[in-house]
Amino acid sequence: MKIAQIAPIVERVPPTKYGGTERMVHALTEELVNRGHDVTLFASGDSITSAKLVSVYPKALRAAKIKEIYGANVHTMLNIGLAYNRQKEFDIIHDHNSILSLPTANACETPVVMTMHAPYTGENRKIFQILRRPFQVSISQSQAYLAPGINHAGTVYNGLPMEHFPFSREHDGYLLFVGRISPEKGVHFAIETAQALNFPLIIAAKLEPTDKNYFYQYVEPHLSEQIQWIGEVDEKERNRLMSRAMCFLHAVTWREPFGLALIEAMACGCPAVAFNKGSIPEIIKNGKTGYVVQDLEGMVDAVSSIDNIDRETCRKYALTNFSAKKMADGYEVIYQKILGGKKWKSERSGIWALAQSGSWKPKKGF
Repeated sequence: MKIAQIAPIVERVPPTKYGGTERMVHALTEELVNRGHDVTLFASGDSITSAKLVSVYPKALRAAKIKEIYGANVHTMLNIGLAYNRQKEFDIIHDHNSILSLPTANACETPVVMTMHAPYTGENRKIFQILRRPFQVSISQSQAYLAPGINHAGTVYNGLPMEHFPFSREHDGYLLFVGRISPEKGVHFAIETAQALNFPLIIAAKLEPTDKNYFYQYVEPHLSEQIQWIGEVDEKERNRLMSRAMCFLHAVTWREPFGLALIEAMACGCPAVAFNKGSIPEIIKNGKTGYVVQDLEGMVDAVSSIDNIDRETCRKYALTNFSAKKMADGYEVIYQKILGGKKWKSERSGIWALAQSGSWKPKKGF
């Protein structure tokens, strides 16, 4: 197949540090190339790929310190526009830009698959229900459940080539938080957990200007020898920290569509403890690769019992269920069904159909 992958250009593909979507796009693109597909990647000019790279800007927008890097800036819109302007060169277009691309994708004659990396909300749901030509792929069942009436082609869990991730059967006794310092990521709950148990906590996370007030009020006053913020780290350092951590804390306060850091931690042998929000129960095997908890008290209790989790089981589970190969398998099936001319109707596909039939019900936390 001739496939176009349209990535956001805020971060490089793969990202140098933070960037879950770009990490997933890179893994999928490389796996599709390995399978013999003719793949063109529309991404920032500093991206590293085996596919044909097309770029409208030489560097990732955040690395280039472009103002207003998020949303409909001129570089992002040019990236999207250029890709769709070349639509006749491809059998299928796979777009990762969500709402920014949707109006253009809806007018595209070439079949378009769009992966939704953000949550469906009361505000954005309507546009997906009305502009229904592109095929929507969810990254968790809980995400799809909140969007009835969309043109849902299926759910494909994110995956990564994690076989090379470092693994350790032992840990160094510290708790770990990785990602972004923001209210929805709940780093303040990770801090409270560490303080309650008197365990060291390493916070390896980026801080955006919009979240500085939260940082100054809920994070900075607690920084100490015990609670350390080391800033944003690259993949090598992140994986090393995960492999040596006692436990990975994922205290999200929102219905997260998919927690990519969870599968990375488990692949390094690090069990995870997370709040029961959104996709979390689909990613963590409760009691086997970590614990899914309801509140701060539950998180404290779970961390106290974390040595009951076998670290080898964590790694095996992550590599078996969330590999790049399994993710590519899922997308290949969707591509082939669409190109094979099979009729898709949102009310007959995906988790929404299961929910309507009564054979699937959301777990607590949805």
